[in-house]
Amino acid sequence: MNAGHQTTRRLAAGAGKSICRSCRDSLSRNYASAAAAAVQTEDHVSQHIPPVAQASPQTSYQVNAGVVLSRPPQITRDLHPFESAFFLYQRRLNERSALPFTRYFYYKERTPADREWKRKIKQRLTPARDIGRYKGYGEEAWNDEVLVGAKESDFNWQVERLLEDAETTGVEDQPAQELTETTPSPLAQKKVEHEAVERPMSRITEADKKNDVKSLNRLLQRTLYFLVKNKEGQWMFPQDGLQKETLKEAAHRVLEYSAGVNMNTWIVGNVPIGHYQLDYPTSRKTESGLNELGLKTFFMKARIMAGQANLKENQFGLQDFQWLAKEEVKTQVEDKYWRSIKNMLAER
Repeated sequence: MNAGHQTTRRLAAGAGKSICRSCRDSLSRNYASAAAAAVQTEDHVSQHIPPVAQASPQTSYQVNAGVVLSRPPQITRDLHPFESAFFLYQRRLNERSALPFTRYFYYKERTPADREWKRKIKQRLTPARDIGRYKGYGEEAWNDEVLVGAKESDFNWQVERLLEDAETTGVEDQPAQELTETTPSPLAQKKVEHEAVERPMSRITEADKKNDVKSLNRLLQRTLYFLVKNKEGQWMFPQDGLQKETLKEAAHRVLEYSAGVNMNTWIVGNVPIGHYQLDYPTSRKTESGLNELGLKTFFMKARIMAGQANLKENQFGLQDFQWLAKEEVKTQVEDKYWRSIKNMLAER
């Protein structure tokens, strides 16, 4: 029996025979409609207002500040074989385009530069020694392409040819009569002395040969990242819990406490470049009475300008450190850690 019928019965019982049948039916219909509308309103509100789930204030995550310290590339990368072939082609094309011009377009006649050109061209057999011999006149003048695997396309071969050209004076193979004509007599009687030419430094250092992962003087073409081994024996970026400080301030502190003060570093930006979340198998009780579910490490980007790391007085119990490229970092850290940090590291 609904609420309208119950109300009608109560009114009928209290009023006795003083209420007519039409009034009783009207009261029954009005109260029944009002009760039904109230039920529909309650159902509508209950369907469209979801219950609010309140987070328990007794659980939390520890917030850590981590530092991705890197040393940027020091030299340009090696050329791709296609790039090397393209640049060589451009140099030979430039030489071919310049051949129709007389040398007096570049050198004034009977000047020291003109005499040096005439002496060296007999040894070079080509205007530019580093691109190989090319005969600009004759039936084979069209054949100026460099074949695949030719020594002329090798970068080291080109460097050696340029050094050889710089170290020669052009008078080594000249006859004595011609030497006397083109060189003043006092100089003709002296022994030809080669000019000291400073050779370029090798792109492969001693640290590369020894695979010294603690040296910053290795893999000069790549970006190196500072990795430390914590007291549990895990390799990771230096990190520590966040105190009453900003992430940038914490990054400065972490670098000083982990690698010493003998490094000139620069924290890039004020916001983290990534994060790593570690969930504990079981929650841990903190001193404040909270249940700690894990830790979240937010990484700040940093660059080293000078100096070197020193772990002798580190305050985190670190055991060792390495300077590694991206693919080397992958082999040292755990898989889950790598999946979180790999997009923060540069390919080169």
